[in-house]
Amino acid sequence: MTDRDALIHDWNVVDGLPSRPQQKIEFDDETLRDGLQSPSVTDPPIEKKIEILHLMEKLGIHTADIGLPAAGPRARADVRRLAEEIARSKLKITANCAARTKPEDIDPIADVADAVGIPIEACTFLGSSPIRMYTEGWTIDQLLGLTETAVRHGVKRGLPVMMVTEDSTRAHPETLRRIYTTAIECGARRVCVADTTGHATPEGTAALIRFIRKVVADTGEDVKIDWHGHNDRGLGLINCMAAAAAGAHRIHGTALGVGERVGNAALDQVLVNFKLLGWIDNDLAALGHYCRAVSDATDVPIPVSYPVVGRDAFRTATGVHAAAVIKAAKKGDTWLTDTIYSGVPAGMFGMEQIIEIGPMSGASNVSYWLEKRGYPVTDELVQAIFGDAKSAARVLSDAEVHAICALRGARAGA
Repeated sequence: MTDRDALIHDWNVVDGLPSRPQQKIEFDDETLRDGLQSPSVTDPPIEKKIEILHLMEKLGIHTADIGLPAAGPRARADVRRLAEEIARSKLKITANCAARTKPEDIDPIADVADAVGIPIEACTFLGSSPIRMYTEGWTIDQLLGLTETAVRHGVKRGLPVMMVTEDSTRAHPETLRRIYTTAIECGARRVCVADTTGHATPEGTAALIRFIRKVVADTGEDVKIDWHGHNDRGLGLINCMAAAAAGAHRIHGTALGVGERVGNAALDQVLVNFKLLGWIDNDLAALGHYCRAVSDATDVPIPVSYPVVGRDAFRTATGVHAAAVIKAAKKGDTWLTDTIYSGVPAGMFGMEQIIEIGPMSGASNVSYWLEKRGYPVTDELVQAIFGDAKSAARVLSDAEVHAICALRGARAGA
């Protein structure tokens, strides 16, 4: 058995960074609502949404934003179908819906919950930053009035309510304190800190979560804190890590980071990193299926170099790199094979290392490729493929290598 600790000195844990969260971490998948606000996505048909919902369940995601039913007839119909699927299939994943701080947005959520017979969390959102207040002509008293009306109405209709402050990362502390305190006093049992414009840095994220923890503690109520981040500065993932380390209970994101402008925090990457850090123990073998299903349903292509699920994530045709992977594989240790030239163990996420043949390959690439497919490994065949690869401008496709084998009379399994 390989002594893994002896083979890797992990600088990631030097000085205790990042610190392991003490609280249980949950996830809110916003793909089917906030993610669909991207101007480039296709809003999938309900059958695709149901497929994606089941894949969320497989990944151990705790709750899904299934829509904003007040947005129109189609949105309301899809919300009901998704809620019915949760009830019919007895899924563990729970449902939540977005709503403006208006009773007319909250009532459609309550109507679906009553009709289907499952709880649906109402996520009532309201802008909170001074720049938004100035632009809209809002006063703090107006915001507090809207907060009180919405939360009380949701609670009266029997809904669990989460109060969301948009643009929290550019809001005054006292504004956030007053909005959240009012919401909690009116019955909200979650508050959501939103980096709506992707403004936050990891340090700012942590400072804000620590501040909101103090606000919640001062109320004396058992209220959980959510983090909802966008990726405008490319900091979506690291901000999720900072929020969890600072005490956020639930992290929001979307598959492939789909969402308005440059998108939300990529939930798939959040899951991968939290798993590698040992912060969660979710089975993520279905991660590739989930991402491909979202890509197909929304018409958002997955970049070839995208982490973990991109086409090139675990492919190599480079001689030195491939040789190390091949040597590891010959030792019969999957972990060693997955880790020798990758910071992400492919097998943990339902993937595998792939050795290909191209102009930067060594002869060992060719021999390994042939062995894996049951071809005889002869010097003549190896050199024929190796020669064609060296004169090529790109990696050879499997079909091209099979054709070279056929031209030389080699057959797999012969």
